[in-house]
Amino acid sequence: MHILIALSVTLAAWRWADWARFETFHPTILYIVSMDLLYYFFTYDYQLWIFRSNLGVPEEVVDLLHTFIVLPGATMIFLSKFPAERISAIFYTAKWVFVFFSIEWVFHLFNLIQYDNGWSLVWSAIFLIVMFPMLILHCKRPLIAYGLSVVVIALLLIIFNVPWLY
Repeated sequence: MHILIALSVTLAAWRWADWARFETFHPTILYIVSMDLLYYFFTYDYQLWIFRSNLGVPEEVVDLLHTFIVLPGATMIFLSKFPAERISAIFYTAKWVFVFFSIEWVFHLFNLIQYDNGWSLVWSAIFLIVMFPMLILHCKRPLIAYGLSVVVIALLLIIFNVPWLY
């Protein structure tokens, strides 16, 4: 399923992303990849969620598929089609949150994602509600996005008692 998602996102990005604006979106793609890698750094021995494979693919490979294919491809599409009008932008972002949440819910149903150490599908929904606006913020005001990211990361590490802090 993870491989299918990676292939689907790759094809969708090839078809619908605005590759002429890649240079504009590239810093935000690096931002989401670096934030995902930072998650793995902070939670290496205390993961909050773990992608599971149903094909025997190592979990680390599945993580890399999501980090370097799914997230960048989805970010390209999301930013390429982001509307200028505020109300449209809110509905557009809500649609993306719903799609990502629905995919994760299916992953959860089929045991393709495991939640640990207090994380849950509800926390994933909250995370997605924060993540997509942060992508837009990073695209427009990267320094503010990095500052807020430090705050969000610190709060999540404290809330979930990640032992790396102690």
